[in-house]
Amino acid sequence: MSVRRLAKEQPASFAFSKATKAKADWWIAKYPADRRQSAVIPILWLVQKQEGWVSEPAIRAIGELLGMPFIRVLEVATFYTMFMLAPVGTSALIQVCGTTPCMLRGAGELMKTCRDKIGPKDVLSADGRFTWQEVECLGACANAPMAQINDYYFEDLTAESMAQIIDDFAAGKKPKPGTRIDRVNSAPEGGALTLTDPKLYDGSAAQPISKLPNSDPVPS
Repeated sequence: MSVRRLAKEQPASFAFSKATKAKADWWIAKYPADRRQSAVIPILWLVQKQEGWVSEPAIRAIGELLGMPFIRVLEVATFYTMFMLAPVGTSALIQVCGTTPCMLRGAGELMKTCRDKIGPKDVLSADGRFTWQEVECLGACANAPMAQINDYYFEDLTAESMAQIIDDFAAGKKPKPGTRIDRVNSAPEGGALTLTDPKLYDGSAAQPISKLPNSDPVPS
């Protein structure tokens, strides 16, 4: 596991927004009073949704809210890679899967496109709008290559479709998540190849047990 540290440049302070605080209190109320520290992960996530990343002042504020040593909050924040410890792009955080299935299907070309259009990985773009990263398996191997962009999966990507997605975010648009080929979710491209007769699964061919051959009479 790589070492994860807080960004060198930190804001002077952090404050929960009204909405974030209300949701944090909602999470805390789910646990017994002496177990309120169990809410640390959802509250870290709420803070990240508010700020875009998790800063040191935010970690201290969470520790105070939960009655938790700051170092314990820091341990959680640095352990889980879903928490960003430095500012990321305000338009798009692009996380390209680089595990074997995606790499075999062209993840390297997706990364090259990100590098050409955004800059080095793990570095905030000059305009502050984009960050891209290489990450480990995101669990969508059947739709490789893919990337998680902000909160959503974009699948069956090519260098061209990735470039278009980046251009759309740059133009202030909201590209539609999901597959970029003719398929439904993870179904085969072009449509189903098995169970093509609806009678095999819609129940229309079902018969009462008493009418099936070699069946024993059903007691009344």
